[in-house]
Amino acid sequence: MAQQPLADKIRPDNLNEFIGQKHLVGQGKPIRLAIEQDKIFSMIFWGPPGCGKTTLARIIANETKAKFIHLSAVSAKKEDIRKIITKIRGKQPDLLAKIDTPQRVVLFLDEIHRFNKAQQDYLLPFVEEGTITLIGATTENPSFEVISPLLSRCRVFTLNALSDDDMAEVVDRAVAQLAEIKNQQIAFKKDAKEWLIGMANGDARQAVAMIENTFELYGQLTIKSFKETLQSKHLRFDKKGEEHYNTISAYIKSMRASDPDAALYYLARMVDAGEDPLFIARRMVIFASEDIGMSQPTALVVANEVFRACETIGYPECAINLAHGTVYLATADKDRAAYAALRAAQKDVKDHGNLPIPLHLRNAPTDLMKDLDYGKEYEKYPDNDKNLLPGKLKGKKYFKT
Repeated sequence: MAQQPLADKIRPDNLNEFIGQKHLVGQGKPIRLAIEQDKIFSMIFWGPPGCGKTTLARIIANETKAKFIHLSAVSAKKEDIRKIITKIRGKQPDLLAKIDTPQRVVLFLDEIHRFNKAQQDYLLPFVEEGTITLIGATTENPSFEVISPLLSRCRVFTLNALSDDDMAEVVDRAVAQLAEIKNQQIAFKKDAKEWLIGMANGDARQAVAMIENTFELYGQLTIKSFKETLQSKHLRFDKKGEEHYNTISAYIKSMRASDPDAALYYLARMVDAGEDPLFIARRMVIFASEDIGMSQPTALVVANEVFRACETIGYPECAINLAHGTVYLATADKDRAAYAALRAAQKDVKDHGNLPIPLHLRNAPTDLMKDLDYGKEYEKYPDNDKNLLPGKLKGKKYFKT
């Protein structure tokens, strides 16, 4: 039997020991309230690797005394879901004879974005009728990756990468547990701790794995031993986990730096690893508007056509389309003015709320609205003298050329 990983050993089983995500599990926050009131519902957890999605799902099941079933959408099939449903339905009559309500079943589906449309469709009736309480976890935007009917039956919660303070708690807990397992004191200096937290970048699982593997390989936790572990042939991170995000990050930053050679190299790594071509193409569409924008508006057309080609052609041939788009985007002029303008406008919306829209811009479908000056004399304003922004923001410039 394989040894239980350190990350599993330190995994908390109640909210009081859970680290991070205070916006969801703090006092009066939605997930804590759902647990306290025993009113859990189907939900989707969207967040980066190592932020606590699996742990939180387990805690929800544990604290509401629900049966917890864990599946990974990478390997699970529709038949696996069918077997689970058959088993649940077969047991419910026996349970009904003993208790008022059958035991709730929480089905945790990790990487739900890897389930295709047909597989997600199959889940719908069981979620809707309450046979299962679905908790899906995804690192991808569920608006793109989860079908609308299923999404409408779930609440989506965004989980954030852990802060440095949260990470400090995690690594302290991991080192203390490791010391207990090894029955010895383990030196862990401040500089090594800070280096590890910076390297892990909010990913608790990666930090704990580094602690465990480094100590097994070198018997100490120092900056030097951590760096040696990262280069060790004995340690290989999951290409669909940390490496997945490191590579797409390097790919995007290479295009941003207008380096087609580096971008093509990281593209080749993703293609070789079997990365979903639509995942890559979607990032290209975003990049075309975020980083190239008005300097070369046709970049968005090219990126969308690459996405379409990947949809219709698939591997292996669509790798050529990805390469074509990569070189085009990497060598295009860059302009982030439109992106920066959006963020500035969003900040004002957040800071000021929904400011009153000027009367002459309002729709006036009724006589009463016209009497109230809705839309009054809009056409009489010269193009350069229209007061189009709310009064409090008059003269504000978001888009700067």
